[in-house]
Amino acid sequence: MATIAVAGGTGGLGKAIVRALVADGKKVVVLSRKASDNEQGAPVVQVDYADTASLEETLKSHQVGTVVSTLAVITTNEAELNLITAAEASPVTKRFIPSSWGIAYTEKHGKAFPPAGLKLEVLSKLKKSSLEWTRINNGYFLDYWGFPKVPSFLPPMTAVVDLSSNTAGIPGEGNTPVAFTHTSDIAQYASKALDLPQWKPESYVVGDKVTWNEFVQLAEKAKGVKFNVTHDSLETLRKGQITELPAQVPAYPFFPKEQLQGLFAIFGLWFDDGSFDLPTQPEEGSVDLNTKFPDIKPLTVKGLFQQLYSSS
Repeated sequence: MATIAVAGGTGGLGKAIVRALVADGKKVVVLSRKASDNEQGAPVVQVDYADTASLEETLKSHQVGTVVSTLAVITTNEAELNLITAAEASPVTKRFIPSSWGIAYTEKHGKAFPPAGLKLEVLSKLKKSSLEWTRINNGYFLDYWGFPKVPSFLPPMTAVVDLSSNTAGIPGEGNTPVAFTHTSDIAQYASKALDLPQWKPESYVVGDKVTWNEFVQLAEKAKGVKFNVTHDSLETLRKGQITELPAQVPAYPFFPKEQLQGLFAIFGLWFDDGSFDLPTQPEEGSVDLNTKFPDIKPLTVKGLFQQLYSSS
């Protein structure tokens, strides 16, 4: 059995993927900059992402057939580019899933949001490599509205709907569908996707798809209260501004208000223009993992709220 290496598997989505792989009985190693005994039942291998020769040796010595990357690509993509170089050089490594996890970023997204541009550079290198690869697109993480009752390895982050204060700042008219998927479900689909005999460049996972207006309506019904809702115009979003939500204020010492608003304004424009309205039918060069693995029943927005606000 070939080994699967999860880069960045000690936190966030990576941690969820490691857990799913181990649960499926797959042989897993976690690649990490920091030494550790194990993660979710998988051994941790300390690596230096600046040293491609040692990365290649690590992949060879652990018989890694597939690399799943969940590395943070925010200000640099050097680690992931080096990992691709090492994977291509390793005679046993044949497959690679890049750290994209979100939407099918395009050049338009890359110009507006530098991390998306870095991810596209990674994709460009994969396209030129001899590796088989697929980019998994899952929409927006549903986890952010499940704290603390619905388990997640992600750090809290509040966008658009603040459940704690019954407040929402909806981008645009709020009528464009948005795909939401919980990381625990993304992890399950990713694990199953590794069993497919052949990959396509784009893989899609959709836990649920609702508009922001519907999202708020579901929250109101679950909580039994009316929300204070405002709509941010596209003009406001283009200025890098959004409606401030009470739950965002405590984050400002770590994520300054201007930067946070700028980030969510960009995402707001993408929510409105359909960038997060992921296709639910396979297109050429893509695969719908929901259809491939119908036994997985992903968490929906309504299901999340039921878990949060049920009386039991």
